[in-house]
Amino acid sequence: MSTRRALHFVFKIGNRSENARFFRKALGMKFLRHEEFEEGCKASCNGPYDGKWSKSMVGYGPEDDNFVMELTYNYGIGSYKLGNDFMAITISSETALKNSKDAGFHVENNTVKSPDGYNFTIIDNGSKTDKVSKVTLACSDLKKSTDFWTRLCGMTSFGSCDKSVEMHYAKGQCHLELKQIEEPIDRATAFGRFAISCPSSELKGISDLMTGENQTILTPLVSLDTPGKATVQVIIVADPDGHEICFVGDEAFRELSQVDPKAGGLLDEAMAADKSDEWFAKKGKSKASA
Repeated sequence: MSTRRALHFVFKIGNRSENARFFRKALGMKFLRHEEFEEGCKASCNGPYDGKWSKSMVGYGPEDDNFVMELTYNYGIGSYKLGNDFMAITISSETALKNSKDAGFHVENNTVKSPDGYNFTIIDNGSKTDKVSKVTLACSDLKKSTDFWTRLCGMTSFGSCDKSVEMHYAKGQCHLELKQIEEPIDRATAFGRFAISCPSSELKGISDLMTGENQTILTPLVSLDTPGKATVQVIIVADPDGHEICFVGDEAFRELSQVDPKAGGLLDEAMAADKSDEWFAKKGKSKASA
């Protein structure tokens, strides 16, 4: 059995209040953690930005056994340009489609769009438990990407066809699906990140392997501090199409990722205190579009 597990996918968001409403009302998720930061992350967790930002984890349950979303919000940026790199998150739910329609979000067939345009595919498989079951990313060379994610990242592939493949670390975990498209991969500015945990003792080996294979290391092995919480070690690499993968030491991450029952309230307080939209409106300006 693999010692690794899929953790979360990182989205950059522009309208924090609408996204909070979307994940709560449409998808039925709960906020698990919320942190505010005065300056950019040295591992570019919030993208290549240096100003004030926040991070909110949202999902159907604790990160120990649920794949969740990480929402990063940069205070001065109102929107991000979508590329063709991210295709969808698949969620198993009996109620999310109806809830999305009732809440006024855009629904087409079995797919609902978030306020920033990210696709969430909803399937009703009869399960009474809502669950994030799959992340789908585009690739330009399926064989090359499959080799990277299996041989170098340690995933097991299954269910492959000419243009797509699914893989995971263990049964019951969130799957990664790669779909080959017939155009160059454009990550634009809305590009996200796939996070994976592993024993901290494996991090140097991952770094050595990626270096030996001449793969792209975006952030060499580094320690990240969260005030009042655990310090985690991470290394961030890129697959052949530039999709970012963050490997994080599992022991410290399990401590860091404990559910904070005050998370939703902390987010609501931060949104109430955020006057950036009002400031830009008074100046007759719009927030920057990244």
